[in-house]
Amino acid sequence: MPTLDWIGKNKVVNHHLDVPYHVLEKKYTLGADASENMIIHGDNLIALKSLLPKYEGKIDCIYIDPPYNTGNAIDKGGWAYSDNVDDPIIKRWLGETVGNEMDDLSRHDKWLCMMYPRLRLLKKLLAKDGLIFISIDDNEVEHLRNLCNEIFGHSHFINQFVWQRNSSAKTEKGKFTVNTEYVLLYSNSSEYVLNDTFKPLSEATRAMYSKDDNDGRGPYRLYPLQKPASPGPETTYDYIDNNGKVWPCPQKGWRMKQSKLKELENDGRLCLDNKSLSEKAYWNERDSEGKRIDTLWNDLPQNTVGSAEIEAIFGEAIFNNPKPTGLIQRCLEISKKDAIILDSFAGSGTTAHAVLQQNQKDNGTRKFILVELCDYAETITAERVKRVISGYGQGKQKVDGIEGSFSFYELGDAIIKNDSLNFDIPDDDIKEFVYYLETKEKYNKKVSENALLGVYAGCAYYFFYEKGKIITLNRRKLSCIKTKAESYVIYADQCTLSDEELKKYSITFKKISDIGKI
Repeated sequence: MPTLDWIGKNKVVNHHLDVPYHVLEKKYTLGADASENMIIHGDNLIALKSLLPKYEGKIDCIYIDPPYNTGNAIDKGGWAYSDNVDDPIIKRWLGETVGNEMDDLSRHDKWLCMMYPRLRLLKKLLAKDGLIFISIDDNEVEHLRNLCNEIFGHSHFINQFVWQRNSSAKTEKGKFTVNTEYVLLYSNSSEYVLNDTFKPLSEATRAMYSKDDNDGRGPYRLYPLQKPASPGPETTYDYIDNNGKVWPCPQKGWRMKQSKLKELENDGRLCLDNKSLSEKAYWNERDSEGKRIDTLWNDLPQNTVGSAEIEAIFGEAIFNNPKPTGLIQRCLEISKKDAIILDSFAGSGTTAHAVLQQNQKDNGTRKFILVELCDYAETITAERVKRVISGYGQGKQKVDGIEGSFSFYELGDAIIKNDSLNFDIPDDDIKEFVYYLETKEKYNKKVSENALLGVYAGCAYYFFYEKGKIITLNRRKLSCIKTKAESYVIYADQCTLSDEELKKYSITFKKISDIGKI
């Protein structure tokens, strides 16, 4: 299968492995004290790497709206939401990462260098049955498809949706008017899970279900059971109902077989009148099926709605071209109702707003994690979510709040500094990191036994550490271990147990000072 190549690719293919893990420092929580919703301020490359200890393979749905790379600088506070890849922040990052090849990069090369390591980390975070949605336009859609085919796999491409972003737009000289964008949908494996691949029926459709027999099944509409005119022989036999009445077959024939008609009558779904036979179609059943989502999304709010939503919340247009919540809600409708949603290009916080609205709409229990590099992460991104939760507007424009909560985080210090463990960070963060390195599993802070990190695949992991002290794994320390397991991995500063003793008790000893060299 062909692969995409560009200048600088060799420098970024494994760059995600060199990105350091950092601590995520909670600054405050709005609402529930133990809120699992997160808004993180910091470089999304580092933030994604730092989410791995808790969330590798745990994210059900990812939505990102990366820079479109139009070549136009858009003042949104930083390169993450600028369409100009010559922004000083990304130029500095590219210079450090790509090195001497930097001067040879086209704007497409730069964009691909920026996206590749971030997509690699997003894939690691995505659950085996998870989905990733990516908004993009004509500038990079071809490159993005090839990039995703390489990272997620060509066979895991599901659809490319076309979103009508506006009804009218300026036309560039010599070109056609562009009023559409795209949303790419990939899965992480063939085991992906959809919540509901059907969109809600419109109110106009609902109004068609106006009949009701008060039989407990609710409103229904009638579908005549005659075939449309067509060449060829027609069914000629009559239908005899349960009361023995003969219903002469119409000239165009019945829509279905006699046996199926009988089933409908026995189930109370056949309507018999003086003109023809009709089938009752009940709204409550149709509503649960709905209409399959098409790849043409021309029924969704356009980009002017996104701007209007921001203006309604803040009283002014303080963010350029935010996506409307309705667009992201469509993605949420496709994914699971209890999904963990990640957006690493958070912008104005539309994804969190959409999660709260969709949970309210369908009683979902979705959770969100947002990452935003720019300084407006707190003043716009988090502030928007605060106002959505508490309510906003006045008078007739007042919008009631939606139940919700979140915690706001800043990127903290690196866990590994100068090739050794950084002991200035909190103990729980150290333990979480060590347990993740060993098991790729989430550390449970509530383990009952002192120094026990957890048990995974029959192996118990212990971390004997006290700041400012040298802890030795010896026979006395060994007697403190209470958990029974098939094998043990024990961290300490030093060990005086013999090789025979370590083998006897199935212990693998690891020096804490070597953690940075793992």
